[in-house]
Amino acid sequence: MKLTSMLNYIVWDPNKEIFRLPFNDHPVVWYGLLFAMGFIIGQQIMFYIFKAENKPRQDVETLTLYMVIATVVGARLGHCLFYDPVYYLQNPLDILKVWEGGLASHGAAAGILTGIYLYSKKKAGQSYLWVVDRVVIIVALAGSFIRMGNFINSEIVGLPTEGQNGVVFARALEEAVESDQYIISAEAAKPDKVVDTTDMKTPVALTIEFDQNIGKEEAEGYLQRRLPGILSSLSLRTVPHIKYDQSEVPSYQMVPTAGRGLSTKVMVEGIARHPAQLYESISSFLLFILLLFLWSRKKAATPEGLIFSIFLIVLFGLRFFYEFLKENQEAFEDDIPLNMGQWLSIPLIIAGIVLIFRVVQKQKS
Repeated sequence: MKLTSMLNYIVWDPNKEIFRLPFNDHPVVWYGLLFAMGFIIGQQIMFYIFKAENKPRQDVETLTLYMVIATVVGARLGHCLFYDPVYYLQNPLDILKVWEGGLASHGAAAGILTGIYLYSKKKAGQSYLWVVDRVVIIVALAGSFIRMGNFINSEIVGLPTEGQNGVVFARALEEAVESDQYIISAEAAKPDKVVDTTDMKTPVALTIEFDQNIGKEEAEGYLQRRLPGILSSLSLRTVPHIKYDQSEVPSYQMVPTAGRGLSTKVMVEGIARHPAQLYESISSFLLFILLLFLWSRKKAATPEGLIFSIFLIVLFGLRFFYEFLKENQEAFEDDIPLNMGQWLSIPLIIAGIVLIFRVVQKQKS
């Protein structure tokens, strides 16, 4: 994983995989690890909270089981029903293919609230709001981890920006080039020095290493004929990460490498985007700190519903705002005034406002 110069824009070149297990086609990926860490660390925090309030330790284990199942089921069903219901109603078995991606945070929220309801019905002395107040503390932390996983995956990207926090998500470019049988590897980075090439605002240096059996003539043929088509198809995507005109041959420089065949450096223009995943990840982590602090001040004496209401207002209020900086996830969202994430956030924000007023009124009475 590589993070290049921070001066004007960042070229983000992650590897989604951590490692592959022998005889296993499914690699261990950063997103999965971060998702699991949310539950593992969250459980330890819940042990601490329950101990501080004299609640049985084994209740945390039971609650964790409810949360894991409720989060995965709710997030998956939320994605299927909110973002592509027609497809999944026609192909219901595909709902089970969680490994192919597709989890919705609003669906996870609904699943968690349902899971907590089922849990609290069986636990005396742990009311629904009491449990929710404590669970949302770790939900905020888990949300931070998950959005960091989205950033590593280069998914849920932001709109183009000319600001100095812009990120060129280069992994799609590398994967498209590496899919060719001629190519051993492709690595994108910000140029080490100013380059003399057209009027690129965000130049990206793509280093391509050819198979050692490829000669110079064949490599140049690839660069002049096949590569333009690959770059053009990437620039025409619904959410492109580069700009490219197929009528032009990309600027390149052939560099022989000792004993490893030919290498070349191709200059392309990237599209810097808002790192919306990082905005949400950082916000969720700060919210976690705030909620944990609010609980720690009074612990068991914390007014029921206070932490939950703040969680709803802050998390989904920011989510509503951040959606203005993000690309729509599905095509149908282009034809509606607000995208699906915003529509689903509105009732949760309202619920938080109503709840906090009730908490304040109850404290006054």
